Amino acid sequence: MFLHALATANPAHSLTQAECLALVRNSPALQRDLDRRSRLMLSSILRGDSGIAQRQFAIRDIGRLFALDADELNEEFRHSAPLLAAEALRPALQSSGVQPHEVDALVICTCTGYLCPGVSSYVAESLGLRNDVWLQDLVGLGCGAAIPALRAVDGILAAQPQATVACVAVEVCSAAFYLDNDPGVIISACLFGDGAAASIWRSQPGPAGVRCHSFDTYHDPLNRDRIRFEQRGGKLRNLLHPSVPALAAGAVGDLYQRATSHGARPITRILSHAGGKDVLAALEAELPGSDLSLPRKILRRHGNMSSPSVLFALAEALRDDRPAPSEDWWLTSFGAGFSAHACRLSAA
Repeated sequence: MFLHALATANPAHSLTQAECLALVRNSPALQRDLDRRSRLMLSSILRGDSGIAQRQFAIRDIGRLFALDADELNEEFRHSAPLLAAEALRPALQSSGVQPHEVDALVICTCTGYLCPGVSSYVAESLGLRNDVWLQDLVGLGCGAAIPALRAVDGILAAQPQATVACVAVEVCSAAFYLDNDPGVIISACLFGDGAAASIWRSQPGPAGVRCHSFDTYHDPLNRDRIRFEQRGGKLRNLLHPSVPALAAGAVGDLYQRATSHGARPITRILSHAGGKDVLAALEAELPGSDLSLPRKILRRHGNMSSPSVLFALAEALRDDRPAPSEDWWLTSFGAGFSAHACRLSAA
């Protein structure tokens, strides 16, 4: 399948880590919900070298970023996820020259909230898509979801070669922010941000000059509880184990070995999900010679946005470069499951 356009979007609220720390210090939740050890952990992460300079948040009342109850968090996702997804999809359609009525399918992935009908229903309405457009929402795939979503697009185009398919990865991570003494909850509040990435795909080459193919995936259910969401008190609780950087590196390393075996075309660039500073360091150690400066740049500008992060890295790479005719780029993402995913990008 061929890329015709890729666009990204972030909410208007942008805070440095220092501003996040000032905000949380003014929140009643700090003293009410955190013990001394947790307050020290929160301060240490936000004041330390996390690899993050700023993050963007869709929460409407930014002063209550860490102090919303379960119903309010759910309402923030319902309000913000469709808006953010549409904000990314509109320029992607414009850039590709595709009119909304020409879209035949819309695939949206997210994990930071739940809607029924899904986010795709709201986005289709706001953009004026036809009422016979195929809507597909992918949930429960965590930070790695963007590449499985692209694989779903590939399946649609294989069945309907004349179709035009839009794909959006959107996360309102701040709709899962709150404070308690669980380390995973604290770390999530310090590292994650909000964003969306939208792409347009067809079976015929497009102006982006890129073909996406050779999808692969890796699942390790034995480590499922090392990184996943659970529901507690009506809120999403992010479980994060200290072994996650090593798990991510091992899973991506296995995928990379498969991708580079049996005389495969050389891979000259690796674009990964920006999971965090320690995760990127572990990936570079697992993949000698790899340069993850672009994912690191995305992390610094936006924090960990979950599923859209890897597409932000791709959008950045495509601003001034393309895969060479005899070489490929390699896109990889990972997260809940424990799972990892990958695909190749070639010159169209």
